[in-house]
Amino acid sequence: MSLRINSTAPDFTADTTDGEISFHDWIGDGYAVLFSHPKDFTPVCTTELGTMAGLKDEFAKRNAKIIGISVDPIESHVKWKDDIKTATGQAVDYPLIGDPELKVAKAYDMLPEDISGTSEGRTPADNATVRTVFIIGPDKKVKLSLTYPMTTGRNFDEILRALDSIQLTAKHQVATPANWKQGEDVIITPAVSNEDAKERFGDYETVLPYLRKTKQPK
Repeated sequence: MSLRINSTAPDFTADTTDGEISFHDWIGDGYAVLFSHPKDFTPVCTTELGTMAGLKDEFAKRNAKIIGISVDPIESHVKWKDDIKTATGQAVDYPLIGDPELKVAKAYDMLPEDISGTSEGRTPADNATVRTVFIIGPDKKVKLSLTYPMTTGRNFDEILRALDSIQLTAKHQVATPANWKQGEDVIITPAVSNEDAKERFGDYETVLPYLRKTKQPK
């Protein structure tokens, strides 16, 4: 069954470069960003893993852990980390999941269930769909998923922006408009009456009967 927004993120136990983890326990009471890769030693993914290493503190400020996954085994990940440091100047000090039996990739609907065998002998093109970013909440539900083609490097500033929105809108009955950034005006959701909006948010702007804007709640 396909994973959708608000689906429970599949739990799993797996080896990582930081040792064995049980995924839901590892997430704990915060958020997690799981981002996947079709193969080790691939050029675009090398830049992505280094970029995420540089952003680890930004995610930590938002009570979010980051974890990568590639279908290759842990021994390959460890060697790849040296290349990532050489290429990007960033040391990967967050866990990378080994998935040589393709179990996690299948559980997260990134590869078909009926694929047999292991990662051995599979090319990046065989695993092209293992290119999804998942944001998972403290309730272990999927809050966001974005899948990119192999030739398009991911914009992790956008993942941070989306995480800011997800966390803000989980606390207040607001939504964020297109291209919203931290500190900008937000949208009051239709579930909030005009009277309630005035009491909750103070002044607001009615752009359309169904589109009301107000300052971002603190």
